[in-house]
Amino acid sequence: MGKIYFQGTFGAYSHLAALSVDPKAEVVPCKTFDECFSKALKDSNSKIIIPESNRITGNIGIEYLIFKYRLNIYSEYFQKIEHNLLALPGTKISDIENVYSHSQALSQCSRFIKSNNLTEHVRADTAGSAEMVSKSKDKKKSAIASSLSAETYGLEIIKKNIENEKGNLTRFLIMGKNIYQPEFGNKNYITSFLFKLKSKPAALYQSLGGFAINGVNLTKLQSYPEKNSFDSYFFLCDLDGHIEDSKVQRSLESLELHCMDFHVLGVFEADKIREK
Repeated sequence: MGKIYFQGTFGAYSHLAALSVDPKAEVVPCKTFDECFSKALKDSNSKIIIPESNRITGNIGIEYLIFKYRLNIYSEYFQKIEHNLLALPGTKISDIENVYSHSQALSQCSRFIKSNNLTEHVRADTAGSAEMVSKSKDKKKSAIASSLSAETYGLEIIKKNIENEKGNLTRFLIMGKNIYQPEFGNKNYITSFLFKLKSKPAALYQSLGGFAINGVNLTKLQSYPEKNSFDSYFFLCDLDGHIEDSKVQRSLESLELHCMDFHVLGVFEADKIREK
């Protein structure tokens, strides 16, 4: 049984996602995202599950670690995000004055917070907020977190699904040190890669021409500044297709002509939620 590392504490949405991906795995919490990546680099039998982006609030901000460690992406998983107001058992909503959670969770539940005149307190993560409320024994305090957090820390769900918009999803990447990719078949695939362009005028425009010519769809193109520089950028990309598909190969070969650095991060089956 392998290990899956996640950032946060037990009860976090990353913990919930890890259990969904592999219920039999040993799930191990880490204090930081960097610690997750570092442990996976040292242990080839382990994996990490990392939130990459959210449907409502956008990118999580872990791109620099993808560039730094260059772990292989094995798969993607979309976790449904359902925020709940948690408090000590027996607490009424009228008792609550303060709400604690991660900044994104607070933002995603802003209407509920405002309508109930709650004072926001930003903390490092959702599950850690639930743990703090549990230990405080203070009915004036509450946390916004998952149902798993309520179960883990003995809290009561005072109000379910308090997020502003329903259908919120977070995209997670499952990554590890070993290189693996599925065989090319009759399925929907994603190829993920990063690159750094040569310094010349219109470099990005010229580098992407091969994708248009070969009819390859780019679903993600994100820039990130190289360390200690605002003049040099890496790009993180996802495309629809398998790297062994001839049109994908031609597109990437064309791109590489314009690159100082190019690295394939992974080839994996697209999550079925993309078909909906």
